[in-house]
Amino acid sequence: MRYTDWGERAARWSGIRSETVDVHGNKVHYLVTDQARTTDGPVHVLVSNPANSASNWLDVLAALRPHVHAIAVDLPGTIAGHTMLPNRRAASIETNTLFLRDFIDALELDRVVVHGWSAGGMIALLFADQAPERVAALVLVVPALPPPLTDREARTCQRIGRAGLAIVAPVARVLLRVSARRILAFSQRQLADPASIGRSKWNAGGDMTRMSPEITGVMRDEMSAVEPTRMGNAVTVYASVLSLMLVRRRPVLDAMRRIAAPTLLVWGDEDRICPRASIDSWTGQRSDWNLVVLHGVGHAPPIEVPGDYARTVIDWCETGRDR
Repeated sequence: MRYTDWGERAARWSGIRSETVDVHGNKVHYLVTDQARTTDGPVHVLVSNPANSASNWLDVLAALRPHVHAIAVDLPGTIAGHTMLPNRRAASIETNTLFLRDFIDALELDRVVVHGWSAGGMIALLFADQAPERVAALVLVVPALPPPLTDREARTCQRIGRAGLAIVAPVARVLLRVSARRILAFSQRQLADPASIGRSKWNAGGDMTRMSPEITGVMRDEMSAVEPTRMGNAVTVYASVLSLMLVRRRPVLDAMRRIAAPTLLVWGDEDRICPRASIDSWTGQRSDWNLVVLHGVGHAPPIEVPGDYARTVIDWCETGRDR
């Protein structure tokens, strides 16, 4: 779904438009706000979970627009987005990290504030580690990062994880290929009744009835247009995430230790995917990271409480980074 001005879809999205840019021969779709009143600061680049669409950020883009210039990118391999996948491996976290750097280069951006949501948080963190000169600040939103493990647990994950993922991923692709239409239909039914998400065993916490009707409508329309064959991209994404969280943890743990950019960690206290134990572990290792807890919020702050999320980030950018 694309609009030259998303105000055609919802009045508050006026001044947000769909654009494309060529990145190594691949047409990449992104959403961008019109120039803000003051654009002296760095551009904010918003990165979702690689399986999700840039449109998930629309309400956040609208809230950020009066303050900063902001961009939300469709990563390669998104299920509902418009950026095509050059090959199956391009959906992995490491490849998406390299892609993010190429995308920022293609737009000729200098310094950026990178927001990374869920698995997008791992991409944002690795990008900030690989290109520290480009990152003015880092915002990690309920990020998928390595959880605290004992030495014994870590050794067990390394021993069985590689073989487990090697077996599970192909099986999951086959199952998704067979059941993709049923999964998409289930998603449609949930989006038609957001309250049902809270009743589902797949509930990630929080209150999804907070989603704006406009965002719910966009997500529903996008899911109705998804090609079932694209569902397999999610397997590559999540296998890559799990590997870096549990099996090949060292590159991410090293990046967490080295990050020099001011970092804001945003967490919802009803998140059922990113537990408090992980938050405490990460802030224990990096006492310089700023933590903001959004009360009554689950794993989707940008669609549950986009206004609160945007104000949190703007306030921190204006005052908190110097503390």
